[in-house]
Amino acid sequence: MLRFNLFTRGAANRRKRAPNSRAAPVARRIAMACGGLAGFTLFLIVLLRWVPVPFSAFMVGHFISGEKVDYDWVPYSRIARAMPIAVVASEDQRFPDHWGFDFEAIADAMEHNSNHKRIRGASTISQQVAKNLFLWPGRSWVRKGLEAALTLAIEGCWPKRRILEVYLNIAQFGPNTFGVGAASRRYFGRPPARLSSYQAALLAAVLPNPNQYKVSPPSAYVWQRAADIQEQVRLLGGPSYLARLDR
Repeated sequence: MLRFNLFTRGAANRRKRAPNSRAAPVARRIAMACGGLAGFTLFLIVLLRWVPVPFSAFMVGHFISGEKVDYDWVPYSRIARAMPIAVVASEDQRFPDHWGFDFEAIADAMEHNSNHKRIRGASTISQQVAKNLFLWPGRSWVRKGLEAALTLAIEGCWPKRRILEVYLNIAQFGPNTFGVGAASRRYFGRPPARLSSYQAALLAAVLPNPNQYKVSPPSAYVWQRAADIQEQVRLLGGPSYLARLDR
């Protein structure tokens, strides 16, 4: 009787352990796949420090929809100095100094959103590069978590000037129009090296929602926003505000 009890107890224990023993290899495979994906993404980030970005995740969405994308990579040195300072003045004025996250802007946005229906964002240029380059549109905690991790990796691997260069090249400035190169040709008929300060401000003015706001013809709101951006550029000290990024 004793041996029978020991046998049945051992068999019961084996039955209890069976599901865990089957789940362990699955968990290991999932962990290995996640680790491999993270390693490959880090490899891409390091590679893209020097290699022109061929396309972004946001562009892929347009490709899948069968839409033609107007995109042309332009080096930072061939972009008018008025353009980088315009997007910094418009989108992320503390860009040269933070490490990917502007906690003061986040606090201000949280206070504003608790008292107003219209939601204000606080994403930095670095966060927008991470999102546009690797992730998908929309709002979710999963995407926000991935965006934070990618932002830290980009800030750790790229100099600030490179982050700004990539942002200017993959940001959407209008329907199917990505990057300052395509936008300057489409809306002003000139290369980005010849953009005026007002034209740069107009392009920066539509960045919050390029599907709603138009560079040409600009609405009264876009026109006023461009004027405000020019004033912010002046208060920051003009293009010289970003001179330290060249060092």
